[in-house]
Amino acid sequence: MHRTIEISERPQRIISLVPSQTELLVDLGLRERLVGVTKFCVHPKGLKKEKTIIGGTKNFHFDKIDALKPDLIIGNKEENFMEGIEKLSENYPVWMSNIYTLEDALDMMLRIGEITATSSGAEALAQKIHKDFDFLPEKKGSAVYLIWKDPIIAVGSKTFIDDILTRVGFQNLIGKNRYPELSIDELEHLNPEYLLLSSEPYPFKQKHVDEFAYKLSNTKIQLVDGEMFSWYGSRLQHAKAYLQNI
Repeated sequence: MHRTIEISERPQRIISLVPSQTELLVDLGLRERLVGVTKFCVHPKGLKKEKTIIGGTKNFHFDKIDALKPDLIIGNKEENFMEGIEKLSENYPVWMSNIYTLEDALDMMLRIGEITATSSGAEALAQKIHKDFDFLPEKKGSAVYLIWKDPIIAVGSKTFIDDILTRVGFQNLIGKNRYPELSIDELEHLNPEYLLLSSEPYPFKQKHVDEFAYKLSNTKIQLVDGEMFSWYGSRLQHAKAYLQNI
């Protein structure tokens, strides 16, 4: 991302702008040093009651951030917004991850471990997750993974979810980059063997399974836990069994 930050001392007042990285910070033993989180930082349970909520991932409350006087802010290129990050960077060291693959996620863990002086924990976590995903997947079939409805938005290439889909044996039929919109006619034409409806950011429910089943009679339609596919922090250590059994 062509950004460099300087951190002269071990950070003591950290703000996390990304839910999956918030959970990682806690799992690395940094709960006490974490002073601000977003409203979407739901893990670990109860954390939001202890910390200042600085807004959403794409809507920062700059006055609340200033009041916290952070000495490190941690974000992500995809989940946060450029204008907000640039504004924060004028006053604070803002470290950003940029994640497309599992390898990127593991590298992020190691780097956060380095800048927060928790390298041993980060290395152990990264090694465990790397080992968990070191298997030859059973081929499951072609798939389309949806993250939104009205409009229908699917997961394409050059995304972390696409990498995870491939690692567990799915063939992602969406060749376009990032998160393209689809019409129901396009979805019917693709005729995937699997249609995976994520629990986030859109909360797909059984009624949506029934709606899509009316149009896709030959497709296996499943509700899936979006955290297991898209959270690229320490939640990955819980993902293997779930992903293999879909």
